[in-house]
Amino acid sequence: MPGEFFDRYQRANRQTSRPSGRLWNPAADVYRTHDGWIVKVDLAGIQTADVEVVIDGPFLRVSGLRRDSVCGEGVSHYQLEITYSRFEKVIQFPCSIEHATVTRDYHDGLLILQLREEQECAEETRGRTRAAGK
Repeated sequence: MPGEFFDRYQRANRQTSRPSGRLWNPAADVYRTHDGWIVKVDLAGIQTADVEVVIDGPFLRVSGLRRDSVCGEGVSHYQLEITYSRFEKVIQFPCSIEHATVTRDYHDGLLILQLREEQECAEETRGRTRAAGK
């Protein structure tokens, strides 16, 4: 009986801890600033050369690949919980960010994107934010 419970727990944990498709979806935080946005994406173990950032209208797409550099010939796995595969995170903004200037920084496992936007988008979203806060 105790062994069955542990096996059931392991199967359930495996099903919820890994994405069902070919892509995994990293966590992200989005912050509004006075002149744009800050986006932090949790990408531990990613090489910056394996990350692509694309803007299309109001959408920001961060995609790439996390590779397992430890495994090699003669190494077998005992436990695998970290997802090594392609990833994609798509964030929709309340207005077009097509012409935003993007700066990238990567440290401590976080990709930090700063988007400096055009004045008209900044004024439009601030107006919406003030109206929503009434």
